[in-house]
Amino acid sequence: MTKNTIKTAIIGAGYIADWHAQALQATEGAELVAVCDLSASAAEAFAEAYGLVAYTDLQELLDADVCDAVHILTPPSSHADLAIQCLEAGKHCLVEKPVALNFEDTKRITDAADAAGKVFAAGHNFMGLPSYVRLKSATRAGEYGKITSAEINWHFPLAPLRSGPFGLWLLKEPKNLLLELGPHLFAYAVDLFGDVDIEYLSLGKSIELPADTDRPQSWRILARAGDVDITFNLSLVETVDDRSVTLRGSSASARLDYANDTLIVQRENASDIILNPFRKQLDQSFQNLKEGVVNATRQLGSLNGKSAYGLSFQGAFTPFYQSLRDGSSLDERFAGAAALKVMKAIDETLALIPKPKAKPKPAGKKKPKPSVLVIGGTGFIGRALTRELVAEGKDVRVLSRGVSGPFDDIADHVELYSAPLTDRQALTKAMQGIDAVYHLGKSLDATWEACLKNDVGVTVGIAEAAMEAGVSRFIYTGTIASYDMSDPSESISEHTGFAEDMTDRNLYARSKAKCEEELLKMHDDMGLPLVIARPGIVVGEGGPLQHWGIGRWHGAGAVRIWGPGTNILPFVLIDDVAKGLVLMMNSSDAVGKSFNLVADPMMSARDYFAAIHRELGAKIQVSSGNLTAFWMADAVKYGLKKYALRRHGAIRPSLADWKSRAHFSPFDNGLPKDLLGWEPENDKSRFVRKAITEANLLGF
Repeated sequence: MTKNTIKTAIIGAGYIADWHAQALQATEGAELVAVCDLSASAAEAFAEAYGLVAYTDLQELLDADVCDAVHILTPPSSHADLAIQCLEAGKHCLVEKPVALNFEDTKRITDAADAAGKVFAAGHNFMGLPSYVRLKSATRAGEYGKITSAEINWHFPLAPLRSGPFGLWLLKEPKNLLLELGPHLFAYAVDLFGDVDIEYLSLGKSIELPADTDRPQSWRILARAGDVDITFNLSLVETVDDRSVTLRGSSASARLDYANDTLIVQRENASDIILNPFRKQLDQSFQNLKEGVVNATRQLGSLNGKSAYGLSFQGAFTPFYQSLRDGSSLDERFAGAAALKVMKAIDETLALIPKPKAKPKPAGKKKPKPSVLVIGGTGFIGRALTRELVAEGKDVRVLSRGVSGPFDDIADHVELYSAPLTDRQALTKAMQGIDAVYHLGKSLDATWEACLKNDVGVTVGIAEAAMEAGVSRFIYTGTIASYDMSDPSESISEHTGFAEDMTDRNLYARSKAKCEEELLKMHDDMGLPLVIARPGIVVGEGGPLQHWGIGRWHGAGAVRIWGPGTNILPFVLIDDVAKGLVLMMNSSDAVGKSFNLVADPMMSARDYFAAIHRELGAKIQVSSGNLTAFWMADAVKYGLKKYALRRHGAIRPSLADWKSRAHFSPFDNGLPKDLLGWEPENDKSRFVRKAITEANLLGF
């Protein structure tokens, strides 16, 4: 008997939850009805976006009996216990990878599913791609002959290794990198060939995390499954994207590009020695053309809704819900037996990792006595600011979700403190004994209503808590992006105002400007001891190669610059920004003023990429971006979102907004120099050394 609809709840409202929700909307027989997250604000925002019921307690959700199945998307360390709790409550479970931290916990899940008579599915989403289904079918049919070897690759940059945030679960231990990414690779091998035996592990391109041990950025794993030799390659530096599975058989070789959902097969032909290579290349060309046309047609027809990544989730969810609806066995790609084999292979690999070094500890053991609070202290600017404050002799309290962070080596001067930014009482408590508060945070929102709630509202709440706590300085980081920078003849200084009507600006620029407006009202009406900092394009160690303030990136090897790329950009070194922020705290003349932290005119976007080529040997393909064309394309997308997809809150930035991304207007940085005594780097050779040569932009 077939059940028409399976009601589903999502457990964990983080980044990946949106992908699950959108795929569930396209999955026949699935109805998303609820979300549960420990964070009330996260649960409520997600519920509002998808029309769901929000919960903050899993047991309350289970007791309400509103769903038949759950998707568990929480941090991996919680997967096993949550899955078992849901299975024992009679709910079917799909668990994001890694489904657990080891074989034993995975076995606990499968045993609980068997005992409850419920279905457990592993969220190995890339197994759901249409191109992989074709590859597997052809392999089973013997179209490639007898398979002798396989190479399974994940060459894709992992920017947090170089620029943070360093509090992510996958960076806490070296093994977490393989636990997070390895299931993608091992699941292919297990599904195609069965049990995998690990023979060798080589680690390379190590990078040292701040106040931590190093992390390997390349993994080379040799394995065997029966007669098939398997090489797993994992590379996380700034490299060209190559996420692929290559099978070499006696009759043909096949290459699956699972990042783009394409499959290309290379076969021999019986032509003579002259025509043979020509026919081979012609066949490859036709295959690539066909795959490209199919993908382009699919993307156009779905209004960009069927990316390879999105399709992978749909392909994984369909067999899960089909099995729940008709009672059939779950597809072997996602079954518990496959999950056990995948985790067994990962465990064998992890056993070969050398014992990690001990983390560095502070020289002293004194308990910090913070006088400065930094909100957003684990981010790029926040890390540099915190260390600069400590160098100035200050003890710092950093608002953080975790109990460890990138300051373990200076833990006798830095206290990590947890307080929800929406909890006024908790914030006020966090500010007790604090003289100065730095607010570097920014929410990432998709609608103006969400910006008003999660960015502007939160910022005002933090400022109110600061006033209640009696702090002597409140320093807020706005952005130069709030300016209209479209006119090359208009020089921008702190006297330059924002537009009265910001409704035609992008949400980031508009939201930051609104925060400044509300804070200035509090300064004028309530005496908030406010200082505003607006950093330019911040570069230096800990910053990303793929900086979106410079252009639109297409992987590590290609960028389309905003505009022609010949105008001087408002670059500034991260260390200079940190020094400027400290000066704002120390100067009594700074209160009530704003400061644009932009270095002296130094280089254009093309100069910057030429320096990367010269200093690092990395030639990035640089193209000019026609800003009018960007604006027109965005107008088409806006129309489709608003009228075809009927998305609430769709916005359309103006042409001036797009031109502002090119930073055409020059900056006058005289005020922070004169009033604060700020001295940004003004020597170009030293700037290049700090911004590029020593910044570890590529990761190796």
